[in-house]
Amino acid sequence: MARTVVRPRRKQRSSSGSSSARSLAGNALAEHRLPLAGVGLVLLAAALVNWVTGQINLLGGLRESFVGAVGIGVFVVIGVSILAGMWFLAGARSIGPRSVRRLGGVGVLLLMAVGVAGFLTPGWELGGVSLRETSAGGDLGNWLATPFGALLLLMLAVVASALIDPGRTTRGLAVVWRGAALTVRNAAEKAPTARLPGMGGGDDPWAEDGDWTGPAPEHDPALDEHHLAAVAPSVTVADEKTDVPEAAPEEAGAAAEGDTESDGEEAAVTKPAKGKQRRSNDGWQMPPLSLLKPDAKAARKSDAVRQGEVIVTTLAQFGVDARVIQVDEGPSVTQIGIEPGWEVKTKKVVVRDENGKAMLGEYGQPLTREEEVSRTRVRVNRITRLTNDLALALAAPSIRVLAPVPGKPVVGIEVPNKERRVVSLRGVIESPEFKRMAARGGLPIALGRDVSGQPVVMDLATMPHLLIAGATGAGKSVAINSIIAGLLMQLSPEAVRLVMIDPKRVELTGYSDIPHLAFSHVVTDPDEVVGVLGVVVTEMERRYRRFEHVGARNITAYNNEERAEGPLPYWVVILDELADLMMAAPVEVEQQLVRLAQLARATGIHMVVATQRPSVDVVTGLIKANFPTRIAFATSSQIDARVILDRAGAEKLLGRGDMLFMGQDSIQPRRVQGTFVSDEEINGLIGFWTQDRFKNVPRPTMDHLLEEAKEAAVVRKAEEEEAEKDADRDSLYEDAVELAREHTRISTSLLQRRLRIGYPRAARLIDLLEEAGAVSAAAEGGQSREVLLEKTPLDLATGG
Repeated sequence: MARTVVRPRRKQRSSSGSSSARSLAGNALAEHRLPLAGVGLVLLAAALVNWVTGQINLLGGLRESFVGAVGIGVFVVIGVSILAGMWFLAGARSIGPRSVRRLGGVGVLLLMAVGVAGFLTPGWELGGVSLRETSAGGDLGNWLATPFGALLLLMLAVVASALIDPGRTTRGLAVVWRGAALTVRNAAEKAPTARLPGMGGGDDPWAEDGDWTGPAPEHDPALDEHHLAAVAPSVTVADEKTDVPEAAPEEAGAAAEGDTESDGEEAAVTKPAKGKQRRSNDGWQMPPLSLLKPDAKAARKSDAVRQGEVIVTTLAQFGVDARVIQVDEGPSVTQIGIEPGWEVKTKKVVVRDENGKAMLGEYGQPLTREEEVSRTRVRVNRITRLTNDLALALAAPSIRVLAPVPGKPVVGIEVPNKERRVVSLRGVIESPEFKRMAARGGLPIALGRDVSGQPVVMDLATMPHLLIAGATGAGKSVAINSIIAGLLMQLSPEAVRLVMIDPKRVELTGYSDIPHLAFSHVVTDPDEVVGVLGVVVTEMERRYRRFEHVGARNITAYNNEERAEGPLPYWVVILDELADLMMAAPVEVEQQLVRLAQLARATGIHMVVATQRPSVDVVTGLIKANFPTRIAFATSSQIDARVILDRAGAEKLLGRGDMLFMGQDSIQPRRVQGTFVSDEEINGLIGFWTQDRFKNVPRPTMDHLLEEAKEAAVVRKAEEEEAEKDADRDSLYEDAVELAREHTRISTSLLQRRLRIGYPRAARLIDLLEEAGAVSAAAEGGQSREVLLEKTPLDLATGG
């Protein structure tokens, strides 16, 4: 009987079981592949968040390029990953065409959000890239913010709508097309019977002269608020759109066609607007911001992370524990905030068991452990003493250590940037900080941006005077031009008058024709400066008398007083080179400057004084005491820095607008990169204020007071010379004349014996008699001199 072989069948059964297991595993994987994909997408999104924010220090260059390209669009990628992952985890079984369309529509909408973000430039930093320099949408957002990009965004909106709901989008486009065709057809049918204003006839509400005879339109104040936005206390944005300047309030009746006037009852018809104008409250049209260049938006590669690591490593090499807790990137320097670490003292302690016996090691030696004894903070001076070593490690020409940073518990190490960014005047004027400062009135000044990139704005009316000093080429003249340009951009000639003094004859002479000058020209003659300052002192005293008459304490109260004769403008005296004036007339210039600095603040007269030689004989103690607000540019030595700010630091500045600003209420000077104004911008601004429409505007000047001051100076100089001559005469001069009358010849020894005086005084009396013609000139050999009293008609008794 044959046996049944079961081995092959078992083998077949085993093979069948293995195949079944693989099939089950494959089915399970296929069933759960979407949830697994959802988990992977969520994990990918989390990893991207950590990578973009710098928590994961991998591929730093790729991260900066990625963030610079799309800006906050990186979060679009992260958001899409999270949405897709959550959708997969929520129970999606398959991905059909409808799901793909909707996901694509959401992606297009998020891409549109990146385009909208391209219009924004916030002061954020993402992945080591400053979004202020590019935009919130990166380079992609910048491109989408262009007209072509905006058209593309509109097309993307239609595409997104079509992807999300194709049926409704198609029906909506059809409705829009039919409506447009119907509108064109109706307009074509009505065109032959339409009448234009001024044609007359029938019930046309327009009269023959073009005046509206129908009901007047209702006046909506909200529309005025919408079209008129305040830019400064004396500057508003009007709804006229021409680039032709308005001359003055007196010429408002002769304004060009297109200007708008309203008395609250009638609304005039205006032409379509094509650009915003800036108009002051007193009727002057202000220069447009388009005359100034905006801030450059070029991306700059940040090196702050590497610099922070180098600083921490270098300090650790010298036994100083510290860590980086703050990084502020400015236009010219990066301030790295260092927190001092701890100095820990330890001692070795023998390890003992429960019975108090020393535990032994493998070779019988006692086991020890480190035990902390004390913990103290690292002293700040241990960091400041390593300034040169840090500069060497960073390969920087110089660094500045600020210990501590005012208002922060950190030590600031300011490292120069490899690529410096130009700070434009327009960028600071358009900032919210400047607008808030201008809204409070006064004389707003745009100084620049600090080490964190924030705008630095000040009010000259509260300074109240400004002293600027620095070496040649450090940015002093550019700062003065920036101050003048800022005032010309914001204030009309009725709000501020400028007194410009430029002994160098090259910096301020271009402003000679602007209507803001208090005199008819820029003062360039050093001999004329004393008279100009005298006129300013006279104006100050005149204002004080007017304040006393109405009971006002300062210019603000006087201008708000109903009994005032009229509003008084601010005066700003701009003196470009103090050293030249101190050499020409040191006593008079110092006295007048100190007098104005002490008393002129309340009258609205303020001074901006600059010098490129900050020595003690130019910037005297009296001048420094009355100029609490100072700006120090780069100096050639620490001594000059101490003369300006009473402390060192300015000798380490980088030049080209890098400054230390010391306010009257500041404890530490503030480092600022000054605003830059090019010659092209200055010429455009001067060209605006010197257009033909301003030539007929009355320009009241103080030239007559200047002529009076010159005449008074000539009389005063003659009186001083006469007084000096009288002071030189000796009290024994009349006795010497009487003695000469008694003799035919006279000598120095005779005067010594008879008047009982020394040789120097006797010789001086002989010289005075010779100058008066009483005695002859000195003969050779030292002989006595012949008396000439009977030959001269002069009144010798009086020394004439």
